[in-house]
Amino acid sequence: MINGFVVIDKPAGITSHDVVSRVRRILGTRKVGHTGTLDPFATGVLPVAVNDGTKAIPFLDEGSKTYEALLRLGVTTDTLDMTGATLLESDPSSITREQLISCLTDFTGSISQVPPMYSAIKQGGQPLYKLARQGVEVERKARNIEIYSLELISFDLPYVAIRVVCSRGTYVRSLADDIGRKLGCGAALQELRRTASGPFHIENAVTLADLEAAALDGRADTLCLSLMTVLDHLPNIPLNADGLEGLRFGRSPLWGATLLETAASCLEETLVRLTSDGNLAAVAMLVPREGSDAVIVLKRVLI
Repeated sequence: MINGFVVIDKPAGITSHDVVSRVRRILGTRKVGHTGTLDPFATGVLPVAVNDGTKAIPFLDEGSKTYEALLRLGVTTDTLDMTGATLLESDPSSITREQLISCLTDFTGSISQVPPMYSAIKQGGQPLYKLARQGVEVERKARNIEIYSLELISFDLPYVAIRVVCSRGTYVRSLADDIGRKLGCGAALQELRRTASGPFHIENAVTLADLEAAALDGRADTLCLSLMTVLDHLPNIPLNADGLEGLRFGRSPLWGATLLETAASCLEETLVRLTSDGNLAAVAMLVPREGSDAVIVLKRVLI
């Protein structure tokens, strides 16, 4: 049975839920879920958890995401991308490459961003995009996000392509709209491709057709990233036979049930991997205790 993550190169025109449904059918399992929605028009990295991979989703480190975005200057739409209705148009021909680079610098670092109306954020229990489709606009609270880097890829007016490395929760559509406002000509997102999300990269991505072909050949497991790989950011604590057996009964291991010569220390609560023979057995929390060794507290058993 396949356990782990398949990185799907999502095509344009389908939802992230559609991708999950296709993976369920291809792999013949119901235990499938994605780690973060991509808009239907967007393409690229969509990590899909399979079987025990779904248990690992809360422990992933997807704090950094990378996108390649094509902006169309001189147009403003209600959805902030070119799938929506045009609200305003202007001539962007006076915008120079130098102006754009300077503008990108202004949006690098810690910034405040208002989520778009066409988003899955809920307000009053209802997704904003449903209100937007009814012509209702509500006030949204600005969020603090981090833009780690903004790189100009190409400049061919009215189109400009940028590479965005940002924190989780960033809306590139809103960023495009804000850049357009700053330039004074308006801008909307023409295309969006996610090339990385935490440990998941486009180099590891496969198409749905690739996955289906691999499944028919009995080699779908070769396209799956292991839980050890995707949770590589967590410190590792190897267990002995007694520690592994205790996990089967839901017992948090004592330090004598590990293969470490001395107890690990920590200044704050820290997630760790509990492993056996190089395989992930559980995720636990290392909890500091004043005056004595830290305590291992089980979070999720994966055997």
